[in-house]
Amino acid sequence: MAEEYSMEKEVKLMVPITNKSSKKEFNRGAWTAEEDRKLADVIQIHGAKRWKTIAAKAGLNRCGKSCRLRWMNYLRPNIKRGNISDQEEDLILRLHKLLGNRWSLIAGRLPGRTDNEIKNYWNSHLSKKINQKEKQSGSSSTREGSKSKKRRVTEKVNEEVKEEETSNGGHEDSKISTDLDDFFDFSNESPLTLEWVRKFLEMDKSLCEFH
Repeated sequence: MAEEYSMEKEVKLMVPITNKSSKKEFNRGAWTAEEDRKLADVIQIHGAKRWKTIAAKAGLNRCGKSCRLRWMNYLRPNIKRGNISDQEEDLILRLHKLLGNRWSLIAGRLPGRTDNEIKNYWNSHLSKKINQKEKQSGSSSTREGSKSKKRRVTEKVNEEVKEEETSNGGHEDSKISTDLDDFFDFSNESPLTLEWVRKFLEMDKSLCEFH
């Protein structure tokens, strides 16, 4: 029994192993004019669907995905190329803000435009344009903030100077008036002192008359 098991094992080891899941190698190079013509002819008859079947019927050594992308991005009769208008650009910006990098959905709202063209246009033009605008707005806001800050500091300094001048002026005036009141206040003087003041004033009056 053991000998039969060992013989069966040896026979199995001698059987060559074949890779049944080997995939067919497709052409991945550039499309030729002849391939484009064959693909367009088959799609005109069978429609743009079942791309694996279309590739086989057209006799193309291409995968279904390659045929679909070639048709959608290059061979469709209603494709628009280049010269993206300002309205289309504005729509791309708003749709990208809403949908992000979902280029096929964005292209579906721009008749005749392909997702590949929109993606390339975004990466080469619009993203740089947005970054430049953000930098300019950031620098301008920084300058405005600096100007407003300087203006506030200047106004504060001017207010402090005015308050200081007002307070100093009022204090000096009040001090002068207080000193004059004290000078002419004789309520605490004795009668002898008042008599001397009276004589002094009469003498001053007589001198004035003499002159």
